[in-house]
Amino acid sequence: MPTENDVELQLRDLRMLQVMLSEGSLTRAAALLDTTQPTLSKALARLRAHFDDPLLVRDGQTMRPTPKGAEILTPLRNLLSAADSLTSPPTVPFDPQSSHRQFRLLVSDVGMLRFLPPLTARLAAQGPRLKLEALPLDARNFEAKLASGEADLALGAYAKAPRDLRRQQLYTDGYLSVVRRGHPKRLQLMRLGEFRAAQHILITASETGHAAHTTAQQAIEALIPPDRVLLRLPSFVAAALVAAETDGIATLPANLALAIGDRLKLTSFKPPVTMPPIIVAQYWHERYHRDAGHRWLRQVCFSLFARGA
Repeated sequence: MPTENDVELQLRDLRMLQVMLSEGSLTRAAALLDTTQPTLSKALARLRAHFDDPLLVRDGQTMRPTPKGAEILTPLRNLLSAADSLTSPPTVPFDPQSSHRQFRLLVSDVGMLRFLPPLTARLAAQGPRLKLEALPLDARNFEAKLASGEADLALGAYAKAPRDLRRQQLYTDGYLSVVRRGHPKRLQLMRLGEFRAAQHILITASETGHAAHTTAQQAIEALIPPDRVLLRLPSFVAAALVAAETDGIATLPANLALAIGDRLKLTSFKPPVTMPPIIVAQYWHERYHRDAGHRWLRQVCFSLFARGA
């Protein structure tokens, strides 16, 4: 029969296993858990012996879950969430006026412009001692960052967000194309032929930027000839800056195009191609669902950004 220390050790090992399975990297898992790779390796050895399975196997520079490892990941999350709820202290009402809490958000470059100015102003007004930090987005491991508490919320469009995360839809966005106001053909570019013949600044989708943009990128690339691509780059904001200085067309989320159009002297128009909707939501982990400060932050984000809130 295991002793109390044995049970605690097993629970700690299971927490390590969850992050290792989610991250696929001992280096990233060690950083998130604030521990060392040898510590994780020893825990993994114990877990492999317990489950009689490798659980994680190396594939090039990453480690991938075995079928057994993938099978136990969701039950493992549920188990750890239940354990956290048993040991969490009684809920204390959150007072933004007196709190020194620092909230951390996962956002893309578009999210930084869309969310941070109004959210920073709201926090300054309601909680003068509250702090806000924006963290770089990486769709490959944002679930682990939410689970570990490294980030509180992810705000944006995540087409492949893990089902285990809680989410709340804020709004649906579309796309607008932008050109500089002095563009010689700015009045003709809404026509399909002129749009195809123009030069384009293509925003490339990636796991470290705009993974949800993949379908839109494919729609534009299917329409325009390869020789009409002026530039490829991974940032919507940078694409807008380039459009302001060239004759290239950049196709951006509508909220961004409208927000920075006047500042950059851009003209916007609806592109003559069917584009997918952009579903923007806030995402968080079950572990922090009942935390009073976390609930307050989610309510603030919803009140600021949800359409019809």
